[in-house]
Amino acid sequence: MAQESPRNSAAEIPVTSNGQLEDSHEHSFNRDLKRSLPVGLGLSETKITSHGFDSTKEGVVEAGPFPGSSASPKSSVISPSSAAASRLAGQGGRAQQKSGPVVLADEVKNPAMEKLELVRKWSLNTYKCTRQIISEKLGRGSRTVDLELEAQIDILRDNKKKYENILRLAQTLSTQLFQMVHTQRQLGDAFADLSLKSLELHEEFGYNADTQKLLAKNGETLLGAINFFIASVTTLVNKTIEDTLLTVKQYESARIEYDAYRTDLEELNLGPRDANTLPKIEQSQQLFQVHKEKYDKMRNDVSIKLKFLEENKVKVLHNQLVLFHNAIAAYFAGNQKQLEQTLKQFHIKLKTPGADAPSWLEEQ
Repeated sequence: MAQESPRNSAAEIPVTSNGQLEDSHEHSFNRDLKRSLPVGLGLSETKITSHGFDSTKEGVVEAGPFPGSSASPKSSVISPSSAAASRLAGQGGRAQQKSGPVVLADEVKNPAMEKLELVRKWSLNTYKCTRQIISEKLGRGSRTVDLELEAQIDILRDNKKKYENILRLAQTLSTQLFQMVHTQRQLGDAFADLSLKSLELHEEFGYNADTQKLLAKNGETLLGAINFFIASVTTLVNKTIEDTLLTVKQYESARIEYDAYRTDLEELNLGPRDANTLPKIEQSQQLFQVHKEKYDKMRNDVSIKLKFLEENKVKVLHNQLVLFHNAIAAYFAGNQKQLEQTLKQFHIKLKTPGADAPSWLEEQ
């Protein structure tokens, strides 16, 4: 008894890894605790609170009353506090959350996957169209042909080349006429200067000066009519016809896609029908239907544009050809009044050579 001290008894309290006392040493702990306390100390219970190094684990050790007291004996119980229980529950929940599978919501989409899917569809469509084009050029594949529409497109392309040739020639004529008018104006000025300095040839130089100036004036009028003709035909060829040909290119691309998916569907229908091929056939049928509707729409658009283009072309070319004919005929016939009347008929305004630019008041 003399060898056992309170310090040694307290130092020998066994504790498990989770902070709880072992059950086998419970009675020895109570015995050592009674010996260490003075006799007559009327304590019914003793609380011992242990704190870990990280202050995350807490516990209360409750000891019952000593023998001889009025209270009933109680066994030692270690119960975690509410704060420790809540922290342990949170740590357990986090552990379960980390160890469990991660499920992404369906509405959350990855932009990289969407781009990859678009690239995949584009690559597949390009492959099918390229295969269809090569098959057609090698004479192995079949193509859908609208004979009436194809004939109208061929005529349009041929007419476009001819109109472009007319434009080149008209521009050459305009350039040459401009140079001639410029030369006639300079020649008229030279004759007028000599008429003032040569008294003996005053009348002769004066007649020639007036003639060259009149020719230059008529040439400028004809030049205005030709330039107006060039501008109108250029608009027809480079805008109206080009817009129609752009729709034709879209129609031809839709036709190639339609034939490519049609060929793909025909190949699948010729093969076996089982559980693996039926979904592919159904998907191919849906894609074929989509491209068929696109092809029909583009064919209808081309037909409508070709019809309106023909009406517009006839109207524009009729007016411009009449203008060109009347202006050329009046110029070479020397009919100045008829040439001026032609320009007034088509509302053509000529710019006076050497005239200053209009002021801002005139522009308003």
